[in-house]
Amino acid sequence: MRETRLDVRVVHTLMTASRPSHHLSVSPSFQHHAFTTFVKDNIHKRECFLYEKGDREDICRCGYSKTDHVDEAIKPEDFTDESWDRHKHIREVPSDAFGDISFGGLGQTTGKYVRVSTDTSPEILYRLLTEQWKLSPPNLLISVTGGAKNFYLKSRLKNMFHRGLIKVTQTTGAWIITGGTHAGVMKHVGQAVRDYSLSSMKGQIVAIGVATWGTIHNRETLVHPEGRFPAQYVMDVKGQGRFSCLDNNHTHFLLVDDGTNGNYGVEIELRSQLEKCISRKRLGNIESGVNIPVVCVVLDGGPGTLNTIYNAMLNGTPCVVLEGSGRIADVIAQVATLPVKRVTIAHIHELMQKFFGPEYDKFSDRMILEWTKKIQDIIRMPHLLTIFRISEDNHVGVDVAILQGLLKASKMSESLGMESWKRQLELAIAWNRVDIAETEIFTEESQWKSSDLHWAMFSALVGNKPQFVSLLLENGVSLRDFLDEETLCDLYKQLPSCIFLRKLAKRVHSSYRRKKTFRRRRVHSGPGQMISMTHVSDEVRKLLGSFTKALYPDPPSNTTYHCNMLMEDTSVSLSKTETGSKASLKEEEVKDERDPGRDLFLWAILQNNKELAEIAWEQCRDCMSAALAASKILKTMAKEGSDGDEAAAMKELADHYEKHAMGVFSECHNCDQERAQKLLVRASPSWGKTTCLRLALEADDKSFVAQSGVQVLLTQIWCGELSVENPVWRVLICMVFSPLIYTGFLVYRRDEILQREAEKNEEIKTVETVTGSTLRTNSRRLDPSSERLKPLGPWSRLVCLHSSPQVKFYWNIVFYFAFLFLFAVVLMIDFQDTPSAGEVLLYIWLMSLVCEEVRQLFYDPDGFGFRKKARMYLNELWNILDVLSILLFIIGLAFRLTTELFYAGKVLLCIDFVVFCLRLMAIFTISKTLGPKIIIVRKMMMDMFFFMFLLSIWVVAYGVAKQGILIHNDNRLGWILRGAVYEPYLIIFGDVPDNIDYAEFDIEKCTMNGSDPLKPKCPVLNENQMPAFPEWLTIIMLCIYLLFANILLLNLLIAIFNFTFQEVQDNTDRIWKFQRYELIKEYHSRPAAPPPFIIFSHLYIFVKNVVLCRPPLRSTDFKCELPPSEEEELLSWEALMKDRYLLSTQEEQSQSMERRIMDTAQKVTTMNDLMEREEEEQRLARLEDQVVQSARALQWIMESLKCRGFAANEPPPLILAGSDESPDTLRNAEKEDRFHIKARQFHYPNSKETRFPVPEEKVPWEVSFSSYRPVKYASEDGGDQMDGSESEDPDIHRNPEGRTGMMGRGALSRFGPNLNVELVLTRWCDGKRSVLQHLVVWDESHGTLTLPSGPAESADELPGSLKKTMGKKIYEIINAKVSEGTKVLDSVYVDDCRNTDNAWVETTLLNIHLDRMDLTVMDIDSLVTSSHGALQWREVSGKTRLSPNQRESLRYVAELHNTKF
Repeated sequence: MRETRLDVRVVHTLMTASRPSHHLSVSPSFQHHAFTTFVKDNIHKRECFLYEKGDREDICRCGYSKTDHVDEAIKPEDFTDESWDRHKHIREVPSDAFGDISFGGLGQTTGKYVRVSTDTSPEILYRLLTEQWKLSPPNLLISVTGGAKNFYLKSRLKNMFHRGLIKVTQTTGAWIITGGTHAGVMKHVGQAVRDYSLSSMKGQIVAIGVATWGTIHNRETLVHPEGRFPAQYVMDVKGQGRFSCLDNNHTHFLLVDDGTNGNYGVEIELRSQLEKCISRKRLGNIESGVNIPVVCVVLDGGPGTLNTIYNAMLNGTPCVVLEGSGRIADVIAQVATLPVKRVTIAHIHELMQKFFGPEYDKFSDRMILEWTKKIQDIIRMPHLLTIFRISEDNHVGVDVAILQGLLKASKMSESLGMESWKRQLELAIAWNRVDIAETEIFTEESQWKSSDLHWAMFSALVGNKPQFVSLLLENGVSLRDFLDEETLCDLYKQLPSCIFLRKLAKRVHSSYRRKKTFRRRRVHSGPGQMISMTHVSDEVRKLLGSFTKALYPDPPSNTTYHCNMLMEDTSVSLSKTETGSKASLKEEEVKDERDPGRDLFLWAILQNNKELAEIAWEQCRDCMSAALAASKILKTMAKEGSDGDEAAAMKELADHYEKHAMGVFSECHNCDQERAQKLLVRASPSWGKTTCLRLALEADDKSFVAQSGVQVLLTQIWCGELSVENPVWRVLICMVFSPLIYTGFLVYRRDEILQREAEKNEEIKTVETVTGSTLRTNSRRLDPSSERLKPLGPWSRLVCLHSSPQVKFYWNIVFYFAFLFLFAVVLMIDFQDTPSAGEVLLYIWLMSLVCEEVRQLFYDPDGFGFRKKARMYLNELWNILDVLSILLFIIGLAFRLTTELFYAGKVLLCIDFVVFCLRLMAIFTISKTLGPKIIIVRKMMMDMFFFMFLLSIWVVAYGVAKQGILIHNDNRLGWILRGAVYEPYLIIFGDVPDNIDYAEFDIEKCTMNGSDPLKPKCPVLNENQMPAFPEWLTIIMLCIYLLFANILLLNLLIAIFNFTFQEVQDNTDRIWKFQRYELIKEYHSRPAAPPPFIIFSHLYIFVKNVVLCRPPLRSTDFKCELPPSEEEELLSWEALMKDRYLLSTQEEQSQSMERRIMDTAQKVTTMNDLMEREEEEQRLARLEDQVVQSARALQWIMESLKCRGFAANEPPPLILAGSDESPDTLRNAEKEDRFHIKARQFHYPNSKETRFPVPEEKVPWEVSFSSYRPVKYASEDGGDQMDGSESEDPDIHRNPEGRTGMMGRGALSRFGPNLNVELVLTRWCDGKRSVLQHLVVWDESHGTLTLPSGPAESADELPGSLKKTMGKKIYEIINAKVSEGTKVLDSVYVDDCRNTDNAWVETTLLNIHLDRMDLTVMDIDSLVTSSHGALQWREVSGKTRLSPNQRESLRYVAELHNTKF
């Protein structure tokens, strides 16, 4: 029962997902109500509930006025119980500001906003963004920070920033987070979003503003307890004062409230928490192993921006700094390439003074000291720092710089190897940035295997990223290895909502219901079935047509494959029978023959995905059949679809692939006509054993069939074994005088082939005579395909003549005319009471025609099935005329044989004769002259039927009015119809009746009371026996009727005919070529004898096929199966022709007008950029000249002062480093001598204490540092104080590596050195000593592997903490072997974040190597195995995921054992 419920739920989920999205639309009022409920339940604001007068009158200490407080907050004046406290007197209440915000002005924009508390959970905010505001989860989070006040940005840098930010957001699906106000960097982001919205109609850019509620100007308009939808917000920049206006170009606003008014920076902490929360979410989907990446983009900025950059990089967030944007951004950009030692305090002083200007005077020495230390720490993390510089050689945009910075951080965040490359590729696919993948990932450094990229290929296909699919195929992905049956099933599970998915869901549902009914009869039920390839195959076969075979045949019953969505039923029986092994062998053969390109192309076509289909089509082996099958499938789905736009897109794509098929066939036909014709009629194994010609006809691809190459094939089939060069008159003469075929009067195709062979042999002999080489003759003898054909014999020539469809057609024309002649003679001359011999012959003749129509109905060489064949038969107009003529003849004959209905039978036969004569037009459809004209006549007949409807309105209107005026109460129906319909109709052709005026009235020609059936009734008469009707009225009515009916409507009919002729004339030739196929095929399958002699052929066919049950002979003219070797050779040649076609198409596109315009526009943009650069270079050159002149003047002044005895008290300032030194050189210089770094981190671990900033140059104790004021700190849980008390003089113990910025013991257990023992337990994995293994411990607190280590009293014993981590037994075993171990490192100083000026960590690296012959090894192995992953043996390798210090320790151990690391 549980399994059945799961099945129902899974199928229901598939059907729900397949429905169009517009079925799930929700009304705006319901959305507003749901949003209001969510806000009231989850979002709060903060308000002050104790008014206490501050420095200003009527202003509370919270910053709000007295009137802004609630009543309970206003206390009596003598209230003195407690003073105002931010933490005690600010509370949370439900938010009262949320909804939609509308900005006025030109181009009104609308966003969403909500007022949130500083304590709001970031998870709730993420739910608000994704669930309530319906934002798609981001693939990238861009946090833009910098100057909060307006600053100048050079036009070129501004344009590059705008373009780059929008491009990276648009291509990657990123969110932008800023401060949200209309100033500084937030204003620049808003302008970028505005420029994008004005120039593009694509998806919305998400720009989230996180601003402080208490600093927003005009925020009162946003407040309403039930929300505002929308709130009209006015941007009053001039009157904002110390407040800030919201930026009108942001799309969403989170307004952070801490209960105070006018305090900036309240939102920083919540914004940081929100960014961390988003960065912990999985990228793309739950199965992805990568979190959403975050990047910080910096423009301008002050000290607060420096803190933001510093904290972001400590958290592992990469930062992109735009050089030239001003202030702190330029300071960091100037020193980014320098070694840390050259980033001195004096250097930072100079840079601050240069880039901050007057603001520099407000900075204290302590602030510069702290900033110097932070800048040094920032440039120590080059993998997280990217500087965007505008230079002549650098053509990289801001978008590329942002993504390169993320990838650079990704490289360093993972261990070396394929994991790092995989993470980068996953990010690039999520961002859909092929350019980044090409330049940064698929390089010579990365060695990819096809199997390594299968996950990426699947992700690119499901994510609809065709450019990545193409890139992965170029970089080694093998479709044959990737696209196995299981992967193909998974792809169909991931189909987007489309027509095919809905059809497939219905099929699965119906299949499930049938299976459910079947399971009720069984005790054991199978696994829950979702989509199987059988379902896909059946649905595709329905789209292609029943004449095709299944593309994915049902596997044997014991090897059924299904796309199960339920994962609990995955067990596989291990028993293999002989049948199963044969089935597996057959399955392997099918796998070898399958075409993965076809499978991928079909998957893309079924979802109407043009880009993916185009890539997959290029990978197809049978490309022409694939294109025609796609055309057929798309047109079928377009007919069945209900969405007009989707159907139009499918028809457009179908026409596109028809053009592809035409292009490939044209290339094939131009190269080799014979091979091209084979491609048309060969049965394609990949597409249901059908032919290209059949697919084109079923898809109604008239343009393809109308190609000259296809028509040449049809003409050859039409002529049979006769040459197409024979004139018609020769064929007609030989039909009458057959002996002429033996005189060469009529040329056969075999004769032409033999003649060409003879001419080719003569050419070869001539060449051999001249060159003296027999190589060509020998090669032709060895060629098996060059078997010499024999000439046709006398009997074969006669049979070939009369079996030619052309000759059959001519004989049928002759005998059809004879049939019509005999029919006419019988009707006019020889129609007796008793049928004469001629009439009996006519009946026999008609019987033969009936038999032929029955044979055509049941003749089904393509395997359509009777229903499809009958439907096709009745869709043809000429067949309908055949059926009508036969039915009329049978009814007329039945009437004719009776005495009472004899004359009625003759009338029916006369009408039948008319139908037979009309049927004669079908014979002339083969004519190139008359065939197109018949098509035009058919089109005009349809127009005439619609015209007759308009004409009948005027005829009936005039006729009834005339009849009512002239005749009074005539009850004879015949004369009523004559007067109301017939006479008005004749008036159109000029036959005006006599009774509409008095002039020709004759009372003798009518009857007064209507008693004479042969005369019309007289009109109403007056006393003078003259008509009493108003003559003037009838004449006016006649004139108006003639004006509209005879002039207007008839000329309208002529105009319609003219329009139809002009419209159809261009396509008649194409339509005629398409329709002549059916006539050719009809006469190709007809017996040679014409009616009535064809009756003998019908008897022969009946006896042979029905009585003797012999299969009919299959003709190879329309369908043939090629041997495997010839099939492979033909497909290879077709692939070559396809490449030629694609190349020519690319050349045409490159020469198209649109491409030229785009290239010209790009060149103009490039020239404009170059001109801007030249202008900037000229300005810089002038500035450099002025600087040189100033420097010379200053040098002259200095020399003059020195000559007069004036000396400087301070050393000369440092010269700023130029760009001559490369970053690598500077980094190498830094590595030569480096002080401890972790021991100088600002934030001391597990505490709220902050170290005193110690720049690099002030670390050594020998260097004077007068302003050094370190914090003294000792943790309470530091352990036993083994070396004195806290009151002990700390100067006794001084850190040997220099200052750390903190005094005291810190978090360590004692002053001075704190010993830490690091154990590396090793063994050889095998006897060859090729692989060295070491023991690692799983650290639950950090979720990583680590080496066994811990604090110890002495290096001669293991740390006591290892008893808990390793287990008591293994601890005792290893502790007994400590004396046998090797101290690789002894009491070495460790750069630990817990170190202080008076306490530090020293480590001893102990290596204990276990001999494989030792018995304790087995005990340790068993204990490791039973630890369930807590202890693991790992190979000693540089790819081991350990901390940098432990990896370095492992390298020392590897060197000790002479093994690779």
